[in-house]
Amino acid sequence: MSEFIDNRANRIETLKKIIKRLHQGADPDEVRKQLTEIVKQTDSSEIAAMEQSLIAEGMPIEEVQSMCDLHSEVLRDLLVESVSPDIIEGHPVDTMRRENTALSEVVTKMRAALQEINSLDDSAHPEKQLTALRAAFNELMDVEKHYRRKENLLFSFLERHGVSGPSKVMWGKDDEVRELLKVLGEALEQSDAVAGDWKVAGEAVVEPALAAVEEMIFKETEILFPMAMQTLTADDWGEIWTQSPDYGWCLVEPGNKYSPPRESKPSHEASLGENDAIRFGTGALTFQQIDAMLKTLPLDVTFVDADDRVAFFSEGGSRVFPRSKAIIGRKVQHCHPPKSVDTVERIVSDFRAGRQDVAEFWIQHQGMFVHIRYFAMRDEQGEYLGTLEVTQDIAPLRKLEGEQRLLSYND
Repeated sequence: MSEFIDNRANRIETLKKIIKRLHQGADPDEVRKQLTEIVKQTDSSEIAAMEQSLIAEGMPIEEVQSMCDLHSEVLRDLLVESVSPDIIEGHPVDTMRRENTALSEVVTKMRAALQEINSLDDSAHPEKQLTALRAAFNELMDVEKHYRRKENLLFSFLERHGVSGPSKVMWGKDDEVRELLKVLGEALEQSDAVAGDWKVAGEAVVEPALAAVEEMIFKETEILFPMAMQTLTADDWGEIWTQSPDYGWCLVEPGNKYSPPRESKPSHEASLGENDAIRFGTGALTFQQIDAMLKTLPLDVTFVDADDRVAFFSEGGSRVFPRSKAIIGRKVQHCHPPKSVDTVERIVSDFRAGRQDVAEFWIQHQGMFVHIRYFAMRDEQGEYLGTLEVTQDIAPLRKLEGEQRLLSYND
């Protein structure tokens, strides 16, 4: 196998063949032996390139996800990471690493509480330990901020450099973690369970969720972050740093020693002055008025152009789903978790072909009743211009009854 050691392309191809064998049922110990020599010269970017190549060849993302943990386990003790440059305190990667450290500490606290429960009699009521578990779980759920920054910022900038496969795989794994945490949260809502019940739940519910969080920390630390440091530019990191506060921080605050190399600016500046009017068939509006109108509407608007790229989103004061400027120019298919991509593809395809003009959904989300509508936008000749997404919390509207004919302000 020595002929592969000094050739990156050959290493990636060899890795891919070996991982395929692993996926087809080969003995992990046998595969580990085959990987040992090649992985001595392999870094994170080659692991990511291997995954991207599998997807490019047509392997469904779900299959790559299903083998992700397996090949991660085999590579865990073998991967030799290239030396990363020093990361300044407050740099986006420094912040995400420190967040992962804090998450690991929360996982340790939860395992300690579970261990105390395991030491109790089966009939005992572990109120103290469950209180500790619930408190730690509330901290653990801060991971959502970490994942959203990763998915909407880090993945977006990697895609600009042609790195999309690993992002799709990791987003799918994020969703698996979310589902396991959801099940854990539902279990923690049970107040009448005795220690014996929780000993069973520990194996069935708690440990799978904690292990999934830890596995994602490993993948980020050993593969995603080094790959991103090798791929993204200083300006990319500056934009990520600028937009990160929109999503919030997970358990820790960023340091203050890093500053972006330049002020991030919008990709497209308005070509109109604030007082220059745009004339429509039914009147005229200045740029300032249009901007204020979109921010005032009690709904969120996102426009995806005819090439399936996000071209615009409104910035109201109460967005249902956060948006980052990093998604401008991003393929809409990459803005959704893998399990939703088929639905997105179908909507866009039906709109483009003229088979449909409207698609709508409604969901319960963080105490809101969210109505999501997609509209096909066409010119006067019926040519497809793109898709308009309109999102609104209609919970207050659903409560309306009778009539209100007299003026009454909502305080």
